[in-house]
Amino acid sequence: MLFDTHAHLNAEQFNEDQEEVIRRAKENGVTRIVNIGFNRETIPTSVALAEKYDFIYTAVGWHPQDAKDMLEEDYDWLRELSKHEKVVAIGEIGLDYYWDTSPRDIQQVVFRRQIQLAKELKLPIVIHNRDAHQDVVDILREENAAEVGGIMHCFSGSLEMAKQCLDMNFYISFGGPVTFKNAKKPKEIAQEIPLDRLLIETDCPYLTPEPYRGKRNETGYVRYVAEAIAQLRGMSTEELAYHTMENAKRLFKVQ
Repeated sequence: MLFDTHAHLNAEQFNEDQEEVIRRAKENGVTRIVNIGFNRETIPTSVALAEKYDFIYTAVGWHPQDAKDMLEEDYDWLRELSKHEKVVAIGEIGLDYYWDTSPRDIQQVVFRRQIQLAKELKLPIVIHNRDAHQDVVDILREENAAEVGGIMHCFSGSLEMAKQCLDMNFYISFGGPVTFKNAKKPKEIAQEIPLDRLLIETDCPYLTPEPYRGKRNETGYVRYVAEAIAQLRGMSTEELAYHTMENAKRLFKVQ
């Protein structure tokens, strides 16, 4: 029983075979999925997907790449959507200094306001962080994000950063990169995270794990992430799956 805590099954890459991909996921033991809506286009389709499938939930938020497009009414929209029974988190939100498609000062304002919104709504947050490690940690601390906690999605920082995030009530999630042969840092950190704060994900259709690296990712491939981390930690895949399932259910308050 696997919980994919971060998927984009409403992405255009799945337009032709979304139902088949979801069926294959179930065949691979995936029994819970959180799908992410991250802008004006993907939020409605993510909510609709969660309404269609009882084992799919959704997070809604504004991605830092789209921060410059967020309007005041969009905050109100997120607030209203949070009342939906299948909305379990605000995200993905954060900072992206790699693509830099929105000015960094605007990214930071939008990030802070969504943390404040999540605290108002008492929902956990899903953090996107790319090449912005220190600013992400500083903002989480300054905004007292520990009040709601959440997930460091597809964690790419240092062990020291991971410890800072754990201290702020965050779970650390790993995806496909932990399976890559040359991914020394994620492998080291995946061994160190306390078992009760560890999560797994795909970020499909992106970040495909071995042995399918270079092809479209699917939510069913989360089992390769589970297998890789279990091997690193010297435990069975079943045990790793059990603990990450319980962690995700506890965080998202789902059964």
